[in-house]
This record gives sequence, C-alpha cells and structure tokens, in this order.
Amino acid sequence: VQLQASGGGSVQAGGSLRLSCANSRGTFRGYVVSWFRQAPGKEREFVAGMKWNGGITFYKDSVRGRFTISRDIVQNTIYLQMDSLQPEDTATYYCAAGSRIITSSTREPSAYDYWGQGTQVTVSS
Repeated sequence: VQLQASGGGSVQAGGSLRLSCANSRGTFRGYVVSWFRQAPGKEREFVAGMKWNGGITFYKDSVRGRFTISRDIVQNTIYLQMDSLQPEDTATYYCAAGSRIITSSTREPSAYDYWGQGTQVTVSS
C-alpha cells in the first residue's frame, strides 16, 4: 500500500472541498481506509472511514451529515466530500489504511499501518 492524498485548499465557511486518497500499489480490498485530521497543537483525530469490503462507512459525530466518504473501486481511490465546512474543520487531513483493524479500533490512529502525506484544509470565517 502506498497512499497519495490530494485535494486540500482554502475555502470560506460554508464552502466545500473534496479530498482524494489513492493506493498507487493496487487495491484496498481487505482494508479499512479512513481519514484523520490534526490541527496545530491538537492530537490527530478520526474523521471518517470505510471498510472497503462491503463499503460500510462510519463518521465522527461532528462531521456526520456534512462529510461523505466514498470510493472508486476501479481507481482504488477513496474520497472525502466535505460540505458546509466550518473554521473548526481547519487541519491537516491524512488518509490511512489498515488490514487488521477490529471494529472497536477503527477510530484509533495507532491501528493503521499505512499513512498518506497530509493535505491542508483551511476554512476561514
């Protein structure tokens, strides 16, 4: 697995961005693939994730209804559509993948084996 993230940028509050994370070495089959974010001075936190087999999704409560995680099976890419962005969403966003993640650990950064480079999202008020 080699993850390549893209799509960050700067928007005003209420705007939208779409992040992409591609596995340049093949399929995500058998993996949990998630997005995390880290703001300056804060710990890395889970945002949204998907069990690639079956497409089951899960979200941080504060983004549910605003963010949507989706996938392109052919392109081996996972997306994070972020709508109604707020200044508190400002952070560096990371995609991560893990193959041995149990349900109770899906929100734990330490459970993931592979990480992409971060992409910056800045939301101004």
